[in-house]
Amino acid sequence: MAKYLVILAAIGLLFSLPGNAQEAERERPMDGVFERRAVEERKPVDLPYVREADVLWSKRIWQNIDVRQTMNQSLYFPEDPSGGYRSLMQLLQDSIMSGAIRAYAVDDESFEGDPLDPEELFRDLGRTETFVPEGETRPQTVVIDFNPSEVFIFRIKEEWFVDSRRGVMDVRIIGLAPARLVRDEDTGEFLDVFETLFWIPFTDARESLANAPVYNRRNDGQQISYDDFFIRRFFNSTVYREQRPDGRVISEYFEDRLDQLLEADRIREDIRNFEMDLWHY
Repeated sequence: MAKYLVILAAIGLLFSLPGNAQEAERERPMDGVFERRAVEERKPVDLPYVREADVLWSKRIWQNIDVRQTMNQSLYFPEDPSGGYRSLMQLLQDSIMSGAIRAYAVDDESFEGDPLDPEELFRDLGRTETFVPEGETRPQTVVIDFNPSEVFIFRIKEEWFVDSRRGVMDVRIIGLAPARLVRDEDTGEFLDVFETLFWIPFTDARESLANAPVYNRRNDGQQISYDDFFIRRFFNSTVYREQRPDGRVISEYFEDRLDQLLEADRIREDIRNFEMDLWHY
């Protein structure tokens, strides 16, 4: 009798396997009315070739993109990857760790040295925190890993130039760098000062940026990539440095915040005026 029960159980198990296999093969539910693949399969748009002989005028400036501003919040959210979206800092970290993007030291924004080791880079960006647990007298030290949500500023190094062959004023982003608030080592409080973490060549990053969607504030049905976001300049930024012989940033020769903003506006206005004067005369 026991033998017959074992045989029946085995037969029942065999009949149940196809059903389980079919259940495993069923497609996952789709989040939406159509499958979004446009950005994942996109390639960076080729930019016009520029010859040195065709450049009549150029000016190099550095700008801050503050993700706390409404227009720039698409670069910060979501803080945790969700629905195929990642914050810009999370995307950069993932791409650097995979080897798709090379990162360079803070003082190597011309990319002349060797790229940084990804493992060492993000290990060094972590921090240690010492505290005394409740009920104990001996302090303990813990290591806190780097958190992409701590980055509130993205710095861009770009060049504005007049291309006589095409007859246009154009701009190209050369480098991109994340920056986070400096933390006071004694109090643990954040200071109103930002530290640059590393620099990456923008052309090096375009492949990764082009394959990552960013929230489109104007149209949920039309995805754009991070590459579109930068190339089409869907961001608001503030100049913090222009090309100078001494290499100083604006805050080093203007202490007052209002004077710094006025100087940043002057630099942008000079670029606009040059373009208008060029074609006017």
